[in-house]
Amino acid sequence: MNSQEPPVKSTVTHTKKIILITPNDDNRPVYISGNFNNWATQDYNFRMEKIEEGRYEFEFPEGEEFEEELIYKFTKGDWSEVEIDRYGNKTPNRHWNDDQLERIEKVAKWRHNWLPYRPSQLPKVHLISEEFEIPQLNKTRKIWALLPHDYDTSDEHYPVLYLQDAQNLFNEKSEFNWQIDKKLAVMSDYGIGKIIVIAIEHAESERIQEYNVGRTLLGAGHGKKYIRFITDTLKPFVDKTFRTKAEREFTGIGGSSMGGLVSIFSGLIYPEVFGKLMVFSPSLWVIPKIKLGFLDIFEPQETRLYLYAGGDESETMVKHVTKFRKRLLRRESLQGKMKVRLSINMEGKHNERYWSDEFPKAIEWLFFSDKPD
Repeated sequence: MNSQEPPVKSTVTHTKKIILITPNDDNRPVYISGNFNNWATQDYNFRMEKIEEGRYEFEFPEGEEFEEELIYKFTKGDWSEVEIDRYGNKTPNRHWNDDQLERIEKVAKWRHNWLPYRPSQLPKVHLISEEFEIPQLNKTRKIWALLPHDYDTSDEHYPVLYLQDAQNLFNEKSEFNWQIDKKLAVMSDYGIGKIIVIAIEHAESERIQEYNVGRTLLGAGHGKKYIRFITDTLKPFVDKTFRTKAEREFTGIGGSSMGGLVSIFSGLIYPEVFGKLMVFSPSLWVIPKIKLGFLDIFEPQETRLYLYAGGDESETMVKHVTKFRKRLLRRESLQGKMKVRLSINMEGKHNERYWSDEFPKAIEWLFFSDKPD
């Protein structure tokens, strides 16, 4: 009697393939970001192959996760470089939920460093004063407020971010410019830009002395008096004048270089005032042996610190910020209270172009995200 062998099951699998057509092409690579890779924007496992100018292809690997509905977007490596429509508007997420094995997609344009922006979304730039009094330093200063574009037609209250070096934040006449007004306009389209920014101009030739806290390699500074001006004089005025969320968990302070250093001390010395710290390329070299013992006398509170450094700034920049982050997180008094996101761009230089690109990422994490780091 002949026994009949059971039929052999087919092991043939079918993988999905995307073909992308984009007439607005450039040298930046294209990545797919979606629900299959936790929306990572520069995942080399999902980098598309460039077939020719304006045409890319990607074949998904085998796996059950790719047989379910795929939700995704195309980027040039970051949300600041994401796909947009031909009018410069954001595009909705793409969905692939049919049984087809090949899909042709089209991208009209790409963002570059968060731009372009819609003029209607620009924040309202309000000059608070040409000569706002700083009694702690016996000086006056020009100070601006950037209000959400629909501030006058809403009754909302908003988080507040105090930023140093206003001359370089949005002034078109400045050689160095973060373009935060344009970045806030783009961010409003993504629901992450509804904040009030208070921009404080620096003290020109006395800038370094004013941002220098205590006694450092630069000598004795006036930083503590400057910080007291923000906490004791400026913030009460802002909270009285504008519709702010005055609580510490909605209040941030930030800056770059020496402006970043004074922002660090603002948050550490006055944790009851500032719950969000935006620190770009801080000049930690001026105080390489920064003492943190004073932190133990404060009641620890939930604080978020966005810490950025560029790898092409100096030989010590990345080393200093990495060491500083480790020391903060190891501090027993801060255990579980200090959340630090460290962002390092190894190609980043010490200038406004890179701080400008980092600004929306920092705003999103500090004010509009629940992610711990």
